[in-house]
Amino acid sequence: MSENATALLAALDEEQRRVATAIRGPVLVIAGAGTGKTRAITQRIAYGVEVGAFDPRKVLALTFTAKAAGEMRQRLRVLGIGQVQARTFHAAALRQLIYFWPEVLGGRFPKVLTSKSPLLSESVSRIGSPVRINPQNLREISSEVEWSKSLSLAPDQYVEEAKRSDRQTSIAPGEIARIYESYESIKRDERVIDFEDVLLLTIGMLEEESSVASRVRDQYRFFTVDEYQDVSPLQQRLLDLWLGSRKDICVVGDPAQTIYSFAGATPAFLLNFTKRYPEAEVIRLNRGYRSTQEIITYANRLIRDRLSAGESSELIAGELRHGEAVRLSGHPRVEEEIRSIVAEVKGEIAGKRDPRQIAILARTNNQLEAIARSLRIAGIEFQIRESERYFDSKEVADAMRLIRSASVLSDSQGDWRSELRQVLAPLGDDAKVRAILDLALEDPTIESMRDFLRELEDRKDQSNPPQLPGVTLATFHAAKGLEWDSVYLFGVSEGIVPWPSSAVEEEKRLLYVGVTRAKERLAISYSGNSSPLISREGVADTQ
Repeated sequence: MSENATALLAALDEEQRRVATAIRGPVLVIAGAGTGKTRAITQRIAYGVEVGAFDPRKVLALTFTAKAAGEMRQRLRVLGIGQVQARTFHAAALRQLIYFWPEVLGGRFPKVLTSKSPLLSESVSRIGSPVRINPQNLREISSEVEWSKSLSLAPDQYVEEAKRSDRQTSIAPGEIARIYESYESIKRDERVIDFEDVLLLTIGMLEEESSVASRVRDQYRFFTVDEYQDVSPLQQRLLDLWLGSRKDICVVGDPAQTIYSFAGATPAFLLNFTKRYPEAEVIRLNRGYRSTQEIITYANRLIRDRLSAGESSELIAGELRHGEAVRLSGHPRVEEEIRSIVAEVKGEIAGKRDPRQIAILARTNNQLEAIARSLRIAGIEFQIRESERYFDSKEVADAMRLIRSASVLSDSQGDWRSELRQVLAPLGDDAKVRAILDLALEDPTIESMRDFLRELEDRKDQSNPPQLPGVTLATFHAAKGLEWDSVYLFGVSEGIVPWPSSAVEEEKRLLYVGVTRAKERLAISYSGNSSPLISREGVADTQ
């Protein structure tokens, strides 16, 4: 074994080392929250390249969020294999679709919708639907359309499948089907596509154009899929086409963190992986390095049914690290709950906790808006995780324009970070601009202004903004894959967690994801008479 190969394995624990050295597929990794799975799979790619098993130009690492893909690319750059492609399913498919479009279909590539709401609103009006046009209804219809397309359901198939799947919607299924059909018609008329169409069109291209499929399979030979528990039937269909008859695949997931069933995701592909590949090597990562022992104990009790079923592994502390007891607090009214959280956050910041290491997580966006109002009144800086808005802002557009101009003349051998501060000085102390400066300081792999511009442009393409200053506000879903020192789970109350239209099992997994975002401190609160999910599971007092 070479010196470099030995060094790649040195910082890994025994199970992580098994992942890194399992370079012949198929490989299944069941990885609990905070067990270092990203490190293990990036080291696996680097180790495979080092020993000559992988050609880095033929590796495709897939994940489900732009932030996760960006983190993976940064880790791979640090390991010296920046040639490896790490992308979301949609981003990888879009690149292929754009590349082959002139050859396969010809003409101008259609515009990709960033939001379905405007066209759904037009659809409601066009068919004279009685459905009221408001954000809540548009979100619900959008969710149903995405669910349908993830299962490859046409509008005329929606009603029957929605009833069979017991979809709980406030809008009649027949009305959703009508709006869905009109939405598809408007897209065709206006020559636009949505993100699900990107997958569908890529699938169609690979199925119908054998020469294209052959070229894509020649380009990508080795596959890694992170968060495999959240793959949809549509994404699995595309993955199968990318793979062809080959078995060079490593999948990583955790059934306890399946939280996108409402959008068509299913853990079935993860749980049935060894049925499809009986020869697969199976490795379990269960040493939790993110959270304290108290938080790990609490998390295990939340999913004890999955532990007894053998689907997930009980987390054990990777390091003997104790902290505060997990705190559960009830309040007579939501206003008092919010006041209590804001006061605690203010106290943490006064005690020198970095605000970027504090998160307030809730089940719905409406809950976050209520918290945001109180934080604003208290003078506490915060950010709501809505990545698509960051690069659309005037401040960021101005910053990128200045960086683009400066990069032409910048001396790559000089202190480009100091130069960057001078370039952005005219924009003042804007929070979004500060986030750009922080990113430049935090990423040691970027060596010049030109490289930094490319990093920003890639993040813009991937909708992956740098972390903004202040306390983070996010839904449980949006917090997936992230971590903070101190986490507040807000509004775990009757009628909210579990959400009335959601299965209790999914809500338990969602709460588990929220709990395991915390590294040092976890506070869970509710208002009203009780927190039904916590009470039902008997984890109100676990310490």
